[in-house]
Amino acid sequence: MATGQRRRARIAALQALYEADTSDHLPQESLVRILAEKQIAQASADFARDLIEGVLAQRDEIDRTIADAAPAWPIDQLPAIDRNILRLAIREMLGDNGTPVSAVINEAVELAKSFGSEKSASFVNGVLGTIARQQNKTQSNQPTKGRG
Repeated sequence: MATGQRRRARIAALQALYEADTSDHLPQESLVRILAEKQIAQASADFARDLIEGVLAQRDEIDRTIADAAPAWPIDQLPAIDRNILRLAIREMLGDNGTPVSAVINEAVELAKSFGSEKSASFVNGVLGTIARQQNKTQSNQPTKGRG
């Protein structure tokens, strides 16, 4: 799937999560409508659905990760758009979809520039950079298999 198609899928997923976060709508139902309106290709639609399902399944863990990386910003006090950009990006970072962490961060920053406030992009970049560094540190501290 081309990068532009993945970006369209991320935007659709973000819109569905944002809508669910600010109304009583179910994100899956919102996503179905958004995908139809935007006429998103099947592979991209599948990617968007996977992101939404992952965020919903791991929301508590994702929100704890955000809280640990940005302790001065309680999750419920973050702007809904920033909160959901972070949720999507962290889900993608935790998942195994083949997207490099740096690309996930770059895409999240672009979403923040397009949909967030003036400070959203730097906030998102800082939080995700902190999480990426923590992941790298954790991975480098784990023993390598086969050595002993």
